[in-house]
Amino acid sequence: MSLRKAYFLIFLVLIVDQLSKIYVKTNFVLGEEVVILDWFRIHFIENEGMAWGTKIPGEYGKLILTVFRIFAVFGIGYWLADSVRKRHSTYLIVSIALIFAGAAGNIIDSVFYGVIFDDSTHNLATIFSQQPYGTWFHGLVVDMFYFPIWEGELPSWLPLFGGKHFMFFNAIFNVADMAISTGVGILLVFNKRAFPKN
Repeated sequence: MSLRKAYFLIFLVLIVDQLSKIYVKTNFVLGEEVVILDWFRIHFIENEGMAWGTKIPGEYGKLILTVFRIFAVFGIGYWLADSVRKRHSTYLIVSIALIFAGAAGNIIDSVFYGVIFDDSTHNLATIFSQQPYGTWFHGLVVDMFYFPIWEGELPSWLPLFGGKHFMFFNAIFNVADMAISTGVGILLVFNKRAFPKN
């Protein structure tokens, strides 16, 4: 796979990711939900940028996370270019491109959203606001896809979790997260094709 095709894939993922985030950010109030199907909903939340809303504690936790991600993207970008140059498997190149695009998509939120959007808590956000909700490198990542496929009490005979309330799938995510997960999934499922032995 050529570097040009990898760049096109990255560009496509970033465009879809950012358009979906901007649409939700400017048309939904924080916490608002639209039910598409019982098991598929658009539910607007924002988080510090780590999986399941996890955050690094402390005053500089968000800044540390954003800077780390930027360095990680440079590393992933080098890995991508090197893999193309060495004519590695298309499976590997596609997966790296997806991971790169997903990481870059969430970095855009973290770096820029705090200074171009106002708050979404009680009103629709406006883009290029005169009263932004944050500062550079302190933006919140927009998530919206929610798939509560099943919710209920687990059978009491199950070890550890028996009798407890359980929901599958309770994570809320975005296109960038999907790209990262797909890229990692390709590496796991098609490991032998992504890393063939010479």
